[in-house]
This record gives sequence, structure tokens and C-alpha cells, in this order.
Amino acid sequence: MTFDAIGIAATGLTAHRKWLDALSDNIANINTAVTPAAPAFQERYIAVENSASSPGVYVAGTELGSAEGRLVHQPDHPLADADGYVRYPDIDLGDQMSQLIMAQRGYQASAGTVDRVRNAYEAALQIGRS
Repeated sequence: MTFDAIGIAATGLTAHRKWLDALSDNIANINTAVTPAAPAFQERYIAVENSASSPGVYVAGTELGSAEGRLVHQPDHPLADADGYVRYPDIDLGDQMSQLIMAQRGYQASAGTVDRVRNAYEAALQIGRS
């Protein structure tokens, strides 16, 4: 039972860490410009599913957002086309920051669960030694 709790919390840690990685990648590339003919940076989404064979969750994969992005008129940009447009990802920084807070709190909650379960297990071992 105790090891199940640690294992379940560990799967939560992994899922939230991968979510944090995807969000940080999205935020880091929010101002990545490309030529209008090229696809824009695609926002990363993490797909998480329940595990059928064991308790907890697992990361089923990464899904990508739209490569269409948004065209911005910047004639002085080195990547601008003949009409003066460049393509940027269509990523909302406010949305990414909100998700970042949720992912951080989920990671902290899972880490706290691991600590509490470990402490309970150590206390049970101490009782067994007495």
C-alpha cells in the first residue's frame, strides 16, 4: 500500500515535469520568427492517460498545436518576405503562465505526497524496531 502511494505520486511527478518542460519550451519560443513560407513553431501539449496495468498516470505523448501561426508586418525584420511579413507562433503568454502555475503546484503536491508517505513508512519502521 505504501509503495503504491509512492509509485502513484512518482507518476504524477513525471507527468508534471514533462508538462513543465513543454510549457517552458513554448514560452522560450514565443517570439521565434520564421519566413512566411515556413511553418511557425508549434505549441507543445502533453497528453496524459491513466495506466491500465498499474496505478497512476503516464505521459501518452506530445501533441502539437497549429503551425499556421500569425503573420506580422515587420518590413525591417531580416526574415521578412517581399511584402514585409514574418510568421510568429500563435502562443498566448498569459495562458502559458497560467498553465505553468498549475503544473508547478501539481508537481509540488506530488512531491509533498512522496515526502509524507516516506515519513509514514520511516515511522512504521521505527515502530517495528521498538
